[in-house]
Amino acid sequence: MKKKISDQTLHRLDVQGFDTVPVTNLSAIAPWNRMAFAGCALLAGLGTSLASPVFLYALMPIAALAAIFPVHPFDLIYNHFIRYIRQTGPIPKRGTPSRVTCGTGVVWLGVTALCFQQGALLMGYIRGGTLTAMATLVALTDICIPSMVYRAVFAQPITRKPVNS
Repeated sequence: MKKKISDQTLHRLDVQGFDTVPVTNLSAIAPWNRMAFAGCALLAGLGTSLASPVFLYALMPIAALAAIFPVHPFDLIYNHFIRYIRQTGPIPKRGTPSRVTCGTGVVWLGVTALCFQQGALLMGYIRGGTLTAMATLVALTDICIPSMVYRAVFAQPITRKPVNS
């Protein structure tokens, strides 16, 4: 069963760098595309609530792999297991804006962990809470602020025009 994707959701995914992926491919997996951000939000929130620099440092390699490679490590869970149950295709490769977002997350996790390590708990909670909130925003709405900033700074246009008028 093919679901129609709204122009708003399509635009938000395009901002993240999926603007070269056919709409039919995005329609089936759009909700599952959020799984990586939900996992990151959950783990970053846990590390922040525990004020654990070790936990946050341990998350940095996951974010680094997501920045380096076009497939987020958490997408592999969907691509190798869930998609066969759902009978859909894999989550498409992530574009540069999404990968830059993950690279930003590496730095943000490191700074947050360093705050906790140095005893600057308030700053750690503020930084970790903000990181968790931003990842949660993407997980719930597909609104990715770092991708929006990337597109604005590098004047990278979105190549697709809305198709579901």
